[in-house]
Amino acid sequence: MKKLLSILLAVMMIAMLALTGCGQPNEPTPDPEPTTRTFTDSLGREVTLPSKLSKIAISGPLAQIVVFAIAPEMMVGVANDWGEEAKGLIPDEYYTLPKLGQLYGGKGELNLETLLQSGAEVVIDVGEQKGSMVDDLNALQEQTGIPFVHIDCYTGHMGDTYRTLGTLLGKETEGNALGEYCDMVYSRTNKIAESVEKANLLYCLGDKGQNVIAQGSYHAEVIDLLANNLAVVESPSSKGTGNEVDMEQILKWNPDVILFAPGSVYATVGEDSAWQGVTAIKEGRYYEVPNGPYNWMGFPPSVQRMLGMMWMAKLLYPETADYDLQAEVTEYFKLFYHTDLTDEAYNALVANSVGAAEAKAAA
Repeated sequence: MKKLLSILLAVMMIAMLALTGCGQPNEPTPDPEPTTRTFTDSLGREVTLPSKLSKIAISGPLAQIVVFAIAPEMMVGVANDWGEEAKGLIPDEYYTLPKLGQLYGGKGELNLETLLQSGAEVVIDVGEQKGSMVDDLNALQEQTGIPFVHIDCYTGHMGDTYRTLGTLLGKETEGNALGEYCDMVYSRTNKIAESVEKANLLYCLGDKGQNVIAQGSYHAEVIDLLANNLAVVESPSSKGTGNEVDMEQILKWNPDVILFAPGSVYATVGEDSAWQGVTAIKEGRYYEVPNGPYNWMGFPPSVQRMLGMMWMAKLLYPETADYDLQAEVTEYFKLFYHTDLTDEAYNALVANSVGAAEAKAAA
């Protein structure tokens, strides 16, 4: 009898539990997180991407400079090897990244085999739009099975470039911070340019110093903003090598200031009799553009133009550009190259590139 009562009690308890459960609504099963998302690039292309990215490739050196600032740890390779100028100026771990080549022009084509082996989840192209770009990126995307996106990059809208990259990479905080920094530098530089009488200037390059960056060309954006660029030619070159002229033309332009590109004739021009009739040379107002890790004036034309703006404004208009150039450059290196710039490194970078007052302060 006791055994029967125990069984009956157990059955009743099970029934009560069942009835209680029936009275409660089933909890909804949460929807699984989406594994993909749609990103609309600057060309208006809708590209399907993984919802979270961890490995990214870049299409060329311009993109390399821009993307390195916001997501170096996500990069699976570089477009070009780092130059000697970069040693000691970027963290060592990024020197061993594989070389991917580049999509448009320059030093070698995009290495699709290396790209496919890299595990890249997206290839990011940054720069100006080109006529065949939509077809080019669509074809590569179909060929490789890897999404390709293009993000516009122009000096006056660099802040937007970083905000868009922040959205793409899931790094909104970093993108907004870099974007605000670029907006600040560009706005401040514009205010300086609007408040001064602009210097008559040439930017000279080449092994003879007789190539110029012409007014109105893509590479002259910073030069034209901050100076009266005397290099007015019939067909401004869109190439980084500029327009070739002769010494007679340079003498006719007779600039008050000359900026020489790294690797040009800065070191010898003061003793070259052919240049002695140029006011900038006679008066010692010629300088070599700082170079490290890249040419600060934008060769390639990327975000380091912000460095070029700060340097050029301080060089030409030191009283109006009332900021500490070394402090500004040090902050830039921390934000965009993830490194602490030493006094020694700074002084080496600007050794041939600052006026007498600034050189005295840096010494």
